[in-house]
Amino acid sequence: MKLTLETNGNVEINMYYLQTLCMIFWPGVKFGAAYEADEDEPSVKFVISERDDGIDARVTITDRTKMTSVIRHVNFSEEHTLTSTAKIAAGNAMLDAGQQYMHYAPSWGIMTGVRPSKVASDYLHRGYSPAKTRAALRTEYSLYPKKAALVTDIALLEDKIASPYFKGWCSLYISIPFCPSRCIYCSFVSYTSKKLLSLIPLYVEILSSEIKEKIELIKRLGLKIATVYIGGGTPTILTEEQLSQVLHAVYDNYDVSTLREYTLEAGRPDTITGEKLRIAKRLGVTRISVNTQTINDKVLESIGRNHTAEDFYRAFETAVNSGIYCINTDLIAGLPGESFVSFSKSFDKVIEMHPENITVHTFSVKKAAEILRHGSSVYSRVNKDAGKSVDYSQIGAKSSGYRPYYIYRQKNTVGNYENVGFSLAGYEGLYNIFMMEEIHSVFAAGAGAVTRLVSERENGADMTVPVRIERLFNPKYPYEYLKETDPEKRAELARKDERRILEFYEK
Repeated sequence: MKLTLETNGNVEINMYYLQTLCMIFWPGVKFGAAYEADEDEPSVKFVISERDDGIDARVTITDRTKMTSVIRHVNFSEEHTLTSTAKIAAGNAMLDAGQQYMHYAPSWGIMTGVRPSKVASDYLHRGYSPAKTRAALRTEYSLYPKKAALVTDIALLEDKIASPYFKGWCSLYISIPFCPSRCIYCSFVSYTSKKLLSLIPLYVEILSSEIKEKIELIKRLGLKIATVYIGGGTPTILTEEQLSQVLHAVYDNYDVSTLREYTLEAGRPDTITGEKLRIAKRLGVTRISVNTQTINDKVLESIGRNHTAEDFYRAFETAVNSGIYCINTDLIAGLPGESFVSFSKSFDKVIEMHPENITVHTFSVKKAAEILRHGSSVYSRVNKDAGKSVDYSQIGAKSSGYRPYYIYRQKNTVGNYENVGFSLAGYEGLYNIFMMEEIHSVFAAGAGAVTRLVSERENGADMTVPVRIERLFNPKYPYEYLKETDPEKRAELARKDERRILEFYEK
């Protein structure tokens, strides 16, 4: 897509933000000088001007047959900076122009970005009441009332849960980037070939050493670990002995009884055994994910999941019998080939099984997803079944005693909808909140893992106050992660990261 911007005065606006506005109406669209736009694609032009009393934003959308142009003015106020005023003006101009051009009204209005609850939290910490926050989200960001209410409720709960975990706390993420098969929509760094799976024994050995190093560093910094999250991939692709080795790397080096939450993301039902979960329970795991995405066997097969609905029921029962405190189950709304009727059956069945956590994602296609390599046209701006599924899950969860506790949004989701985690009271997934809202540092071990250092705030502080963030990236792929096998050289690399972390905390 051809996207151009003209500004005058002191206005500065991020081009990426304008791209995300365009993607509300054209999901999956490409930008950049290297991309040659299709002649049938529309072009979008933003003209943003500073006036004495506010910002004018004009958006013009043109193609070979028609043109739509809209201008919006936003007055300056004490509550918004020049840049945020320009963003609101540009967003609302794009919203009006896009709706006229496409005959489509997005339920999230002009709100972009991964963390919508951060915007609601900002209003709440400025002294807005929940009702006034919802009204501001509807007025300034054009959210539908139900989305404004959802994100405000989540912001209130997140603030309450996170407030004790700023100062003196951290979390630990452990990456197991291997899967028994790759879902057609997935872009996570996960591996399924026999050659790559043969790396697992060495990977577990090196990973266990890194876990020990990270825990020792956390202790040196005087931090307490609030949550441990073992994710992937599919961690339970490991054998019982391999899983035990990874879990022992935590158990032998830290008092797991002091953790507030310890998650093992089992994910695939076809990798779960009673013995693996007994090992997990014995070594401190308190939360496990058993994810089916759907109970429609035809859809499961079409998206590359090597399990059936019956496998999920068996794995869920195994998890319940393990005695692990909290069970999470994931579903995806808007999967290719899945109707609203099919999704609602899956949701009703999961509700009947009564897990402590339910996460409902909206189908999203990543750039590296397998489904795109086959030339499939999967991006969808309007998907009535997905919208009905999302609404059904939120109404059904609430009526069944669950409450939404975290939310995030992705680019290129079907219908531009959201991902929401629901829980029974007291079973909220803490790591999800800590990670999404940048509550404290998250130390990471394994291939593709990213350590995110977050400067400390006092407990109970305003979550919207800017923090200093620095990221340290582990080698992305398992074979890169395992490339350096010499213990002394690996130790030197570890010391280099350690110095950066210590310097961060000394500032």
